[in-house]
Amino acid sequence: MGASHAKMLVAEGAQVVVADIDEQGARTLCKELGEDRSMFVSLDVTDFDNWQRAVEDTVDRFGKLDVLVNNAGIFTAGSVEDATLTDWERTLAIDLTGTFYGMKAAVPHLKKNETSSIINISSIAGMTGFKNRAAYSAAKWGVQGLTKTSALDFGEHNIRVNAIHPGSVETPLTANLKRGYGQIPLGRAAQVEEISHLVVYLASDESTFATGGTFVLDGGETAGNNLRDDQ
Repeated sequence: MGASHAKMLVAEGAQVVVADIDEQGARTLCKELGEDRSMFVSLDVTDFDNWQRAVEDTVDRFGKLDVLVNNAGIFTAGSVEDATLTDWERTLAIDLTGTFYGMKAAVPHLKKNETSSIINISSIAGMTGFKNRAAYSAAKWGVQGLTKTSALDFGEHNIRVNAIHPGSVETPLTANLKRGYGQIPLGRAAQVEEISHLVVYLASDESTFATGGTFVLDGGETAGNNLRDDQ
């Protein structure tokens, strides 16, 4: 999803920083985006010093920081009983603590603008229970809570803080999952571009009154029990 977000933001006129641990993939993306419009920075989201350097490099290159998109994420399987301690700690470190670190590093610069935007990519697993996903669901619920409280904390500085909660999305992360789509009224997974359109909206000045929002893009999956068909 991150690559799609970057492409669509650049297409709309933004300058973007692609921050990732995958240097080769990120540099290839920046070449595609245009090196006058984009920059790569190495970032391990679980390392706060990395975050601070990434933000400073961004400001050095482009003069300011207007938007932060917290997109990094993993998922691990397992109930409370089955999940390993390592999986629990790693999932929360990337999916939740990484989001907190990014916001903490970015906010001092975002406060300098007339209006700024933080976009946290959560999941519908942060809105409802997800079987066999204890760590992932806990982290994504945490992202929702962090988003809402931060919208209150930073509203006076005109920093908008919103969360996007995708359902099933066609990405390499989900490519090997065995799943059906009967629970989704639209009967399919989302394409990454369908999430990126909302990222662009929340990044833009068209959303200057949107903060603390829970934006669900799930094809209707959380609307109700689509598998129940009582006649």
